[in-house]
Amino acid sequence: MDWSKLPDILAIAALAFAFFSILKRSHTPTHRLWLVGWVFIAIHFVGFSVMTLPGLPGLLGEIVGVTSLVEAAIFFMWATVPQQTVVSSRRMAALTLFSTALYIFLACLADVRTWEYDASAVFVACGPLGVGLYYRKFGQHTLRWLTAVLHFMLGVALVLNNHLAGGNIDLGVNAVLFTVYFECCLYFWYTHRQRTTGSVITVLGFLAWSLVFVLGPLKDAYFPLVHLENEVWNLPKYVVAVGMLLLLLERQIERSQYLALHDDLTALANRRLFQDRLNSAMERARRSGTCMALLQIDLDRFKEVNDAHGHHVGDLLLQHVSVLFGSRVRRSDTVARTGGDEFSLILEEPATREDAELVAESLIDLLAESVEIAGRRIRIGASIGIAVYPEDAHNADSLCIAADLKMYEVKQLQREKPVEQAEAARVPRQSHTMAS
Repeated sequence: MDWSKLPDILAIAALAFAFFSILKRSHTPTHRLWLVGWVFIAIHFVGFSVMTLPGLPGLLGEIVGVTSLVEAAIFFMWATVPQQTVVSSRRMAALTLFSTALYIFLACLADVRTWEYDASAVFVACGPLGVGLYYRKFGQHTLRWLTAVLHFMLGVALVLNNHLAGGNIDLGVNAVLFTVYFECCLYFWYTHRQRTTGSVITVLGFLAWSLVFVLGPLKDAYFPLVHLENEVWNLPKYVVAVGMLLLLLERQIERSQYLALHDDLTALANRRLFQDRLNSAMERARRSGTCMALLQIDLDRFKEVNDAHGHHVGDLLLQHVSVLFGSRVRRSDTVARTGGDEFSLILEEPATREDAELVAESLIDLLAESVEIAGRRIRIGASIGIAVYPEDAHNADSLCIAADLKMYEVKQLQREKPVEQAEAARVPRQSHTMAS
């Protein structure tokens, strides 16, 4: 047994454990597939450590080691595909895994006939292509066609290698490994358009990883006396690992920055971002000599919904309201959740009082309609206060206060209206009693 692989096994195992720890906090298909990929890399090192044993254990070690290396690359590719869990993506990954694993299995055996290599090479070429053609009516992602084309070319190259290149099976295995890791490089380059440090390192790491399977055979063929330690060839693996960890860190930072400015429940702007947008809108209106409006919106009967149906239904209702607001305003406007059941709307470009009143009326009519939330019919309403800059206030705090006061006036009028209607309904009955 080759104990020199033990440090690599421990390092990759520690890396897989790190991804597992991250997965417990971030349950995404991408992270799960990354974890599976690194588990296969650890299995690859274990297989190569027993490959030196004689007989069947050595053969199994070779098969497991090389196959795991190929399957890890396919899981890394699968992790970058949009909608990894749809049936077509799963079938594309399954056929790619099985076809390449079959070729590797045959390449590790002795006394395999040429037609068997040819059949497995045809499977490599036609499996992914068949999935792409079968699901073409549903619309295909660019990466799926990339996989189909590259694997078709790989299959053709494997057939030609069997017949024209002297049947060098090691060359065929290296061609499979180069193709799948070069695909990883292309996949990450295509899907990570924002060139961050993590994405660049990951792409370059996969590129170097794929070139190992080209430069290694070239060195053995033309520079046999040059000796390179195995760790030199394993270095791209760790470069990719560092790149992926940086990607996770960058995404966590982006998430933290997003949550610092957005409401976690509704994904609307929070009070901090609202204040910044309000100050900016007032400054633009001041410079252009135009108006802008602020709407303070308070949901009616929201506490009753929470008490009657629970906070979960209340949260779903808030999410529904946020979607309604976002669909009814312009992209230049800002909708923010500034309290438990309070929302704020900044209207710009420019917005007069009449414009704001029309928007308020449309929102009130929209919220007056009953909606079905979690199987329950719920009807709420809204009280909306309007303040216009510069008519009602000249700074952000005063404008918010003016809008709040208008909103509370509207809410008070709505409370008094049912009382007046009830008193008016009792007057005729009292008069009728006195007359009798």
